[in-house]
Amino acid sequence: MAVKFLSDDTKKWQRHDLKTSLMIWSGWLAGLVLFVLCWQIISEATTWFFVFDAPRIAEDIFTRAMPPRWEYINELWEPLWDTFNIATIGTGIAILFGVPMAFLTANNTTPSRYIIRPICMVFIVASRSINSLIWALLTVAILGPGVLAGVVAISLRSIGFFAKLIYEAIEEIDTTPVEAIRATGASPLQVMAYAVWPQVKAIFVGVAVFRWDVNIRHSTVLGLVGAGGIGLQLSSSLNTLAWPQVSLIILAILLTVIFSEAISARIRAHIMNK
Repeated sequence: MAVKFLSDDTKKWQRHDLKTSLMIWSGWLAGLVLFVLCWQIISEATTWFFVFDAPRIAEDIFTRAMPPRWEYINELWEPLWDTFNIATIGTGIAILFGVPMAFLTANNTTPSRYIIRPICMVFIVASRSINSLIWALLTVAILGPGVLAGVVAISLRSIGFFAKLIYEAIEEIDTTPVEAIRATGASPLQVMAYAVWPQVKAIFVGVAVFRWDVNIRHSTVLGLVGAGGIGLQLSSSLNTLAWPQVSLIILAILLTVIFSEAISARIRAHIMNK
């Protein structure tokens, strides 16, 4: 029986070399130290008595909230309608301003890459960076509480979302139809209408439906800061500790979101089957 001896210079297989292994372990060590420091800061700022007592409080609130106050539903139809209108009108306004802004921002359609495009990019980033609730706080302070403030807040939040996704789609279009239309002597507006827009139309519809669905969810909480919708009823019920009303409002919000999700899913399925 032959025995094969390995020479001293035979190298063992290793997944990482020594330098890479040290870097990986150093990263894990740094992450562990950061976790411990963060946990210490959180622990010092946390009242652990309330945390340990949370299950009892949650059970007490759930017991008070059940059963929901069904007769209160008559007070919710108008706020639900306002919530639907805030999302729908806000989305429509966002489309009205977002689509032209997308054409002004895209590298292949903007009339000025050094003036107009940077200005539009700043607005797109600002719109997407600020949460809907913060926009609502600002619009309520300027316009006063009500549905109008909610519509404007949803619009300001959604314009940047529309413009970003649409201008990215415009920059990725096939340039062959654009060059063909341009070769016929078409104006820039005609090129956008007949060569660019047909290529991004399906994406636009999908983005519009998706954003409307998201805005339904956002609109349900804008009333917490006075921007209209069913959130106003939720805020007043929470302030008065009317838990049966709170449970009914939460159920109504859940059903509204399910309804909007069903509609958006049907529209998206219809678009994809075309």
